[in-house]
Amino acid sequence: MLYRKLGNTEMDVSVICLGSMTWGQQNSREQAFEQMDYALSQDVNFFDTAELYAIPPRAETYGRTEAIIGEWLQLRKAREQIVLASKIAGPGEDWIPHIREGKTRFDHIDIPLALDASLRRLQTDYLDLYQLHWPQREANFFGQLGFEVPTDEHITPILETLEALAEQVKAGKIRHIGLSNETPWGVMQFLHYAEQAGLPRIVSVQNPYCLLNRSYEVGLAEISWREQVGLLAYSPLGFGVLSGKYLGGAQPDDARLSLFPDYTRYSSPAAVAATEKYAALARNHGLDPAQMALAYVNNRAFLTSTIIGATSMQQLRSNVASIDLHLSDEVLTAIEEIHNAHANPSP
Repeated sequence: MLYRKLGNTEMDVSVICLGSMTWGQQNSREQAFEQMDYALSQDVNFFDTAELYAIPPRAETYGRTEAIIGEWLQLRKAREQIVLASKIAGPGEDWIPHIREGKTRFDHIDIPLALDASLRRLQTDYLDLYQLHWPQREANFFGQLGFEVPTDEHITPILETLEALAEQVKAGKIRHIGLSNETPWGVMQFLHYAEQAGLPRIVSVQNPYCLLNRSYEVGLAEISWREQVGLLAYSPLGFGVLSGKYLGGAQPDDARLSLFPDYTRYSSPAAVAATEKYAALARNHGLDPAQMALAYVNNRAFLTSTIIGATSMQQLRSNVASIDLHLSDEVLTAIEEIHNAHANPSP
């Protein structure tokens, strides 16, 4: 396993991070335990979760993933071996009314409320990394393109959010803080106020990044590199699309997009066309398409860790093994050629 520093800290995290959003929905408690056992045996020390999970978000499964991880940590006595990350959900009255009525504010009230509930479910008294799952403000995230003038500016000031997080750091409940689904403006604002007011500095940005969506490279990658705020890449396989298993209209049993067809971010005709090219490239070089896609992400200079998610042990073993794959210059050149012809079909 390879390791990198988490931001500007001295904390080493594995370049492969174990994602957990299927646990409690697609995966049972027993299957989740098997995944965590295997990951730890392969020296994966970084686990990521969120209060929102399991996915898709429902009131019936809210917090279930954290509870499963908490049980495993206690039974395995593994807390000190794991760098544990979770997230507070942002607002969303139209799709997560079961989480603080969908009216979350990143302030002195909701941050400790959400954090304490996560700590109880996770059966720990601290998190190594606590992240804001998406901005409280209107912004370009979850695939939104273009710019629209915000209509609701009643948001918590970023300085107040940092102060609220700082209180939890001082209390020993959080070691480090991070962002997720953020924009370049948002990241720089958090860095600005941290420096100006002497408050905790963000150490990571968890955003989507894969061969079908390299939009992070426009603006955010330079920030990650220059400011030591590395990317935690989620959806590195585009909901599994880059494995090639959905090509030709295939709908594998129990696969995420077979079970939840509304998740169409990586399934547009343009994305399918690009995926066909990437899959063909991999096979022409004797590579597994999924491992090639993950290896590309693993080796980005601005990346701290790649968050993998698997619903079977076969997938998990293959995903973890991607850490040992080094792509040739020939393959990397071909990837850039495909990207230039099919740039960011799934932003």
